Amino acid sequence: MAKYEQFETKMKKCISALEFDLNTIRAGRANAAVLDKISVEYYGVASPLAQVASISVPDARTIVIAPWDMSLVGEIEKAILKSELGINPQNDGKSLRLNFPPLTEERRKELVKEVSKKGENSKVAVRGVRRDAMEFYKNEKKNGDVTEDELKTIEKDIQNLTDKYVKTVDDTVAAKEKEILSV
Repeated sequence: MAKYEQFETKMKKCISALEFDLNTIRAGRANAAVLDKISVEYYGVASPLAQVASISVPDARTIVIAPWDMSLVGEIEKAILKSELGINPQNDGKSLRLNFPPLTEERRKELVKEVSKKGENSKVAVRGVRRDAMEFYKNEKKNGDVTEDELKTIEKDIQNLTDKYVKTVDDTVAAKEKEILSV
């Protein structure tokens, strides 16, 4: 399998991107990962929120953001309001509190659909890597670097690799859906 390393690495990246996307979806419980996509203007540079503030989760429904530079409180509040988080931060002048209300049944169903869609997109990406790998080895055969029998074995191995990563996508999506649907 070592010769398929470059394609397996690309498939792993598809899984990592899916996991990152799923972590930013709010599942009813407070999770600091929902803030990963938020950045704040700090000395003229867009900086990730985690680099300019301390983020803590004191209970299951609350996130507290305490900036290291108090002048950033307003800027962080604006960034959160502009994000697609859908939560209004409570500003006490020194820190921000995000209170996560419980999700409605309707919102949970919407989130499950969104998670499924992201999972399908990841499967398409994994299959795209498989297609690229197949084309690469078919060209190798045309160049005479790979025999017909070797090509059959390679195609089978790449398909097994693809099946493994598609199953990983399915498992990841199922776990997130379960998390969203648990009340």
